[in-house]
Amino acid sequence: MKAERQQRSPRFAILIDAENVSSKFADGLFKKIAQMGDAPVRLIYGNLSGPNLKGWASVLPDHSLERRDQIRAAKGKNSADMALVIDAMDLLHDGRINGFCLVSSDSDFTNLAARLRREGASVYGFGEKKTPDCFQRACDRFISLEGLLPKTSEPKPIAVPPPILPNSKNPKPPSAAIPILNKAISQIESEDGWALLGPVGQQISKLFSDFDVRSYGFGKLSSLVRKTGAFEIDENNGPMRIRTRPRAGRKPAS
Repeated sequence: MKAERQQRSPRFAILIDAENVSSKFADGLFKKIAQMGDAPVRLIYGNLSGPNLKGWASVLPDHSLERRDQIRAAKGKNSADMALVIDAMDLLHDGRINGFCLVSSDSDFTNLAARLRREGASVYGFGEKKTPDCFQRACDRFISLEGLLPKTSEPKPIAVPPPILPNSKNPKPPSAAIPILNKAISQIESEDGWALLGPVGQQISKLFSDFDVRSYGFGKLSSLVRKTGAFEIDENNGPMRIRTRPRAGRKPAS
């Protein structure tokens, strides 16, 4: 059992497309990945001797990054992208890595992410908000780099207005989340239809990598669930459980 647990523990390869990601995200990126698992392989690609990537070159020692210098031999030929893909496939078949952190805002890595997932590897994408949806959806989970920057302190106003969450200036209606919640609940094995909220949230992350409760104007999934009014809620015996509210004339599972 101990060997099995060790085998399942995440071991990531971090592959950074330096030409499409700013070095200002480096500290937040590695802090986030450290929370997810071990990352023994840390590779960065691009012309790191050129003036445009001096920022990345200066932080290499801080994060134990191994440079993969690539100089574009001809116009339109991105040798850095090619080298990253080749290394990813070599690492996949090497067998010591079971997860990949692809750091880029470039849609060119969409097919790579899909291929790695087909081979059974976990793929986490890290990029700026401008990253095309096709690459975001190709990953098991996509994490916005802007959200990893340290928050700057701002003076509080004298009159405190109601809190406004990020992405909630034009929030989606809570009812729009009902199909997403129902699909997640349906994929969790349960004899009586009840599902713990924690596993529901985890299942949503797997099915919908771009799901964010803040886009509905809430800070917690539990608050969004309550607001929909479409689910029965049980908090009497520990962690919150939910199940789809039965339609009129239909009895819930006992």
